[in-house]
Amino acid sequence: MFKKTLTLYSNIKDKVASLYRHLNLHRHENTKGRKLKISIIDSIALALFKQSRKILTKKSLFGMTDLVCSYKTFVESLNRVGKVLAIFIGVILSVNRKSSHQVKHTDSTDIPVCLVKNARHHKTMSAVSSWSKTGKGWFYGLKLHLTSDLNGKILALQFTSANSNDRKICRQMNDKLRGLFVADAGYISEELEREFFVENERAIFIIPRANMKKLATAFDVWLINTRMKVEINFRNLKLFFGLLTSLPRSVDGYLANYLSSILAYMIA
Repeated sequence: MFKKTLTLYSNIKDKVASLYRHLNLHRHENTKGRKLKISIIDSIALALFKQSRKILTKKSLFGMTDLVCSYKTFVESLNRVGKVLAIFIGVILSVNRKSSHQVKHTDSTDIPVCLVKNARHHKTMSAVSSWSKTGKGWFYGLKLHLTSDLNGKILALQFTSANSNDRKICRQMNDKLRGLFVADAGYISEELEREFFVENERAIFIIPRANMKKLATAFDVWLINTRMKVEINFRNLKLFFGLLTSLPRSVDGYLANYLSSILAYMIA
């Protein structure tokens, strides 16, 4: 088991190091002052390993290493790589868009930052969090908006406050993408359909509500049946890559968790 774990970590670190070198990010490193106890590459690899193995706490991960540093230094090292994680994700999104399928799916999902009973006293993410309601009930936190193609490749994503307007974010997030987009009933809007449409390049197919009478062609039914493709991304991120958390004690900690979860999933 230990050998398998070590192999997984080595594979992740090799991918991180390769992308880091390819982007020449070492040129932006601060060469003045003390040398980092944990290098940026190691910090990213450890963060991705934690999400890939669904290790719940940084304390548990720290206990698996033989690093000669304090736990505080370890936590700070993992939390400060958020900007680099965002750069990596942006590069992969750009690559995915170049070979994306014409059929695409867009949707959003809830990202609670704490339990509902603790929301009134939650302060760490209070500046960007808000209340919203889904089919599962009320939650306090953020939303993850995501667009993927028929093959499941993630093409665009954006975090917003929970009470954000999905239709507005849909237009912004997919502005440079082209193809036939599929969205659920939460996106129903004549204005969205009109503004989203680009002749011979882009259109959006919005699945009607159950109480709406609308004739459907065989192609419409096929599109409706493909919508669960985007839900698979949300399910995997939440169940297998630790997207949801209430443990961080800083905004950087939450950000690093979300981004490392998404990046670990994208390179898996």
